[in-house]
Amino acid sequence: MSSPGLPEVGEVVVATVSQITPYGAYVTLDEYHGQRGFLHTSEISTGWVRHIDRYIKEDQKVVLKVIRVDRQRNEVDLSLRQVTSEEHKAKLIQVKREAKARGILDIVKKELAISDDSAIRAKLLDEFGSLYDALESCAKKGPSALAKLDIDQRYADALVKVIGDRFKIPSVEIKGTFEITSSRSDGVKVIKEAFAKAMQGVQPEVKVEVQYAGAPRYHLRLYAENFKVGERALSAFLERLKSELGNRASLNFIREKS
Repeated sequence: MSSPGLPEVGEVVVATVSQITPYGAYVTLDEYHGQRGFLHTSEISTGWVRHIDRYIKEDQKVVLKVIRVDRQRNEVDLSLRQVTSEEHKAKLIQVKREAKARGILDIVKKELAISDDSAIRAKLLDEFGSLYDALESCAKKGPSALAKLDIDQRYADALVKVIGDRFKIPSVEIKGTFEITSSRSDGVKVIKEAFAKAMQGVQPEVKVEVQYAGAPRYHLRLYAENFKVGERALSAFLERLKSELGNRASLNFIREKS
């Protein structure tokens, strides 16, 4: 997503290495109209960096964290070593999604023979924060997602149609195994009823499947649009199940690695 001005300290950005020097590397910030930034050798790796080109090369795309911004001098200092693996992964996903969103908007622009749709894109950004989030909202809610944006109806209809044809809301899967034991004579019934009541609290945007795998194991599959929603749903489901079982059965959940 192209953004005006300068980034904020702590922001994770995508940059292109433009020049390598003995003291670090100059980069251009892809999301800030080619704004120049500097990556010092001390911020490339946690260890001593003897040869910078063993870590980065000119014209390479890198994910960096903003560690200093001087707005008066128009300077941006960056770090590679301070970017966590989670931040790196999340940023690449964000960039990929925004590129996909721009591609869909380009299709609409071409189909309607529009020479400039920058005003429409600006409205989408102002309302939703990102082009991808705008398209995801349209995919979920249809034309009503655009109702208050004062967008030409012909454009709105075309956008919703293209989204329906080409945009798929992502889904994540969380898997694990319950180990539930009960010494009660009606233990099987207790467990079955506990699962049924725990299922009643599952939100519409989440799908939960539980399959008996032979005593005392039960396999779980949980589907959600993203891991944040999935983790929240999993935690709530476990709490409900524990509450329903109470002291009538012991529960252990073993989660599979993603």
